[in-house]
Amino acid sequence: MSYLILVILWVLFYFLHSFLASLNIKRKIKGMMGRQYIWYRLMYSVFALIHLLAILIYAAGIKQSFLFDKSHLVTYFGYMAAAFGTIVLVRSMKYLSGKKFLGLSAHDDLTDQGTLVTKGIHSYIRHPIYAGLILIFFGYFLYQPYPTSLVHLVMLLVYLPFGIHLEEKKLISAFGQEYLDYQKEVPSLIPYKRKRTV
Repeated sequence: MSYLILVILWVLFYFLHSFLASLNIKRKIKGMMGRQYIWYRLMYSVFALIHLLAILIYAAGIKQSFLFDKSHLVTYFGYMAAAFGTIVLVRSMKYLSGKKFLGLSAHDDLTDQGTLVTKGIHSYIRHPIYAGLILIFFGYFLYQPYPTSLVHLVMLLVYLPFGIHLEEKKLISAFGQEYLDYQKEVPSLIPYKRKRTV
């Protein structure tokens, strides 16, 4: 029952993540908030952080045992995957405004959508933040091979096709043909093509 609740919490988290980030919902919220909409991104980030912490705290309270025996080699690979994922995340923010991304810098993301980032790690993969999260979640599972760690990883992998689809609909709406061309040249998560030349 505890694992079912954990799955439901993740489903709710990812549903709300996509629902509250959708253009139609943001337009409706902007209509209600008026000029205060410039703080919506911050409210969204705080809500997501609280929800995420609640999930992790709940998971930490579940009694469980390892799914397989840990070894030094598996633990090492876990550290390496998580470290590489963290590097990918950090690199993905190089050409983005961290303050705007988190909402610390007040702005209207419906009118100020910025420019399409295709440099740096974005010239290899279109969604480096998601790729970094996969590596971090996978690394954590190898480091702490609990059933809850597996649930965290599986729920992320199940959500990503939907999350990427919805994200790309917004990007196509914002950047049109420029994004469609980028989409054809650069893979989504795994850099199996040559680096895109800008």
